[in-house]
Amino acid sequence: MTTIAPPVVQPLPSTTRQPGFAALGGPRRRPSAAAHLSDADVAELGKELDAIREEVLASRGAADAAYIRSVIKVQRIMELLGRGLLVVSVNPVAFVAGSGILGAAKILENMEIGHNVLHGQWDWMRDPDIHSTTWEWDFVAPAKGWKHTHNDLHHTWTNVIGRDSDVGYDLLRMSEDQPWTKKALFNVPLNMILSPFFEWGIDFYDLEVDRLKAGEKSREDYDADMRDLKIKAFKQALKDYAATPLMGVFTGSALPALAGTFVANTIRNVWAHAVIFCGHFPEGADTFTEDMVRRETRSDWYIRQMLGSANISGGPLMHIMTGNLSHQIEHHLFPDIPSRRYGQIAPRVRDICRRYQLPYTTGPLYRQVALSWKRVFQMSFPPKRTSQQEPAPKAPAG
Repeated sequence: MTTIAPPVVQPLPSTTRQPGFAALGGPRRRPSAAAHLSDADVAELGKELDAIREEVLASRGAADAAYIRSVIKVQRIMELLGRGLLVVSVNPVAFVAGSGILGAAKILENMEIGHNVLHGQWDWMRDPDIHSTTWEWDFVAPAKGWKHTHNDLHHTWTNVIGRDSDVGYDLLRMSEDQPWTKKALFNVPLNMILSPFFEWGIDFYDLEVDRLKAGEKSREDYDADMRDLKIKAFKQALKDYAATPLMGVFTGSALPALAGTFVANTIRNVWAHAVIFCGHFPEGADTFTEDMVRRETRSDWYIRQMLGSANISGGPLMHIMTGNLSHQIEHHLFPDIPSRRYGQIAPRVRDICRRYQLPYTTGPLYRQVALSWKRVFQMSFPPKRTSQQEPAPKAPAG
């Protein structure tokens, strides 16, 4: 059976990392949580994780295919039911139920279906309807641009300051390693705006305006991405804010249907924002500097994924509605294996962390949300320095 290797992409023009991974050795400096490991320890850890990966890939089959097809079927029924209720949402009960069901359907489509399909988790099925090259999700951000910034860049440079723009989405300061500016004082209000409009924040983030300004992205590519954004936004607006309310005209529910669709999108955005922030920014999720990835082996890449991610504890419904990103550590280790397998391998990954004395960050949703917002608040202020503290030395060039 054909297997898919961990993500390896050509680096940005300004990057210091060479394509792929170093075969032997390790980076110039490992994260403090992994500093006690020798090169041999790291290589052995990588072999154990490779074995888990190969075992899962070799065992994919009918049960996995049946799972994703059943989830898609349930999601489409929920979406039809939600929109149908909004068509008669002049009735308050129908408004509340329709908004909630449609919001849940959008969450399910974005998280457990769209996000994971676009990662190529189901490409092995060779089903053109459930394939990363053909799926377009119910999200304002076009799939093509999102796959580039998320799959190619974020999952390669996870939490590396200066390489992974997902650390704050070019909007928030989320690490002490990010330079403090007066803009950071607005961390909390900016995040409060980002949460209910998360899909729009991701949409504009995917345009990579920072790379355009730095001369790393051509104006032609930017204009093409902007054109795709406008087309996708128009289609989403047509479906949500024109088609559904128009059907409500015949029942006197046009305005409630419009409002209900907005509520559904807001529910989805707030939930997606919470899950993503819980997976990357609570206490215990590390960020990294560039000298920690120079000469990085694939095994060191595995360690960075474990240290830079955090899980959310909970039951089966929680895992499905988060797209199994409640197993964010396992997802970052193996972004292209079927999401339903993350819960199965999580105890083994946790045991590896225990045996190699590495942290395995997890906690209930309320706690992870609180810790994420705590970091947003803390990073609003400039770093504290005592008179004894010296500025950190610069990493050697090259």
